[in-house]
Amino acid sequence: MRETLTDLKMRRSVREYKQEQITDEELQEVLEAGMNASSGGNRQSAVFVVVQNREWIDKLCALNAQIAGAPKGFDVFYGAPTVIVVAADKSTPDAVKDGSLCIGNMLNAAYALGLGGRWINRADGMLEDELGKALMKEAGYDPEQYIGVGNVILGYPANGFPEPLAHKDNYYSIIR
Repeated sequence: MRETLTDLKMRRSVREYKQEQITDEELQEVLEAGMNASSGGNRQSAVFVVVQNREWIDKLCALNAQIAGAPKGFDVFYGAPTVIVVAADKSTPDAVKDGSLCIGNMLNAAYALGLGGRWINRADGMLEDELGKALMKEAGYDPEQYIGVGNVILGYPANGFPEPLAHKDNYYSIIR
C-alpha cells in the first residue's frame, strides 16, 4: 500500500526519452492497468491504439503539432518510442471521462514500472483528421464511432524523473 501511495505522489511527466523501445511485457502491464480503470456503467467505452511504428509516430506527431500551433518540426511526443492513442465510443455518455481514467491508470502503471510517460492532448483533433481516421481504420476501429481522448507517450526516461513540485496552497478544502 505504501509503495502505491509513494508512486502516486512521485509520478511526474517525462519530456526526454531514450530511443530504446519498451518491452512487450511492460507495454502489456500498462495496457492492463488502463483496461482496469473504472468506466461509467462498466461500459468500457475506451480503446487503445498502440503505435510503435516510427513512420506513424512521425506523422501523428506532425499532425498533433499542427493542431497545437507548435513551430514546424517541434516534437510534441518528445521522442518517445511508444504512443498510445486513447479513444472512446462517442455513443456512451461518459466516453471522455472513461478514457481519461484509463490514461491516468496507464501513466501511474508506467511510473511503477520505471517507465517515463506523459499525457499529450489533442487526440480529439487528431481523430477528426483524415490521418487519424486512417489510423483508426488500420487498427480495426470505425473512425466515426470514436472520439479522441488523449495520447499517452511511453519510454525509458533519458534523464530520470523530474522532482516533485510544490502544490498550490488552496488545493483542497474540508467541510465537516
